[in-house]
Amino acid sequence: MLSKRLETVASLVTTDSVIDVGCDHGYLDIYLTLKGIKCLATDVSENALRGAIDNFKKYNLDIPALCTDGLNGIDIKKTDTIVISGMGTDTIMKILNKDINNDLVISSNNHLERLRRYIVSIGYFIDKEVLVMDNNKPYVIIKFKKGKMNYTDYDYIIGPTIKDIDYFNYLINKYTKILNNIPDIYKDKIKYYQELINEVKNRMKSVK
Repeated sequence: MLSKRLETVASLVTTDSVIDVGCDHGYLDIYLTLKGIKCLATDVSENALRGAIDNFKKYNLDIPALCTDGLNGIDIKKTDTIVISGMGTDTIMKILNKDINNDLVISSNNHLERLRRYIVSIGYFIDKEVLVMDNNKPYVIIKFKKGKMNYTDYDYIIGPTIKDIDYFNYLINKYTKILNNIPDIYKDKIKYYQELINEVKNRMKSVK
């Protein structure tokens, strides 16, 4: 039922309750509920939420559902993990522009460096990152926990905890393609991507 990406999201939940922001079809909530985790399914789209509720009924599950924008109007408990999956970083940042202290499990479609920087800036550290290939597309699922840790610029760009050969190879191929298309006159940009590729290669050495 679940995609590989949502299976990975579910695997990073370690609390007994979840707020699933942007639940879409509600498959994650069904999966977690069947494992004994209490879920609140939310979505800004009434149509999506109706579809999720229909899916809940198919499994005879009474999962509460709320049509709302982000976390607006939600009574967030300390034990809730907030899950946001399948959105862009700008949307995720707007949703998290609140005073929250919960575990976060985030799957963003883009701009992971900006995502990491922002969530760290509001008092979190990166607990775990997992690469998953879904339909030949790489996703990095990130779990954030409340606390402080210092990171380098490379940590924000590459990810401080992930140690995955496939991910590192993906980054090297991505940055090499960019590098090969930079005109020679842009020496600073060429140097930047050369150093970035070297950093990824150095991190590969730590993977056994």
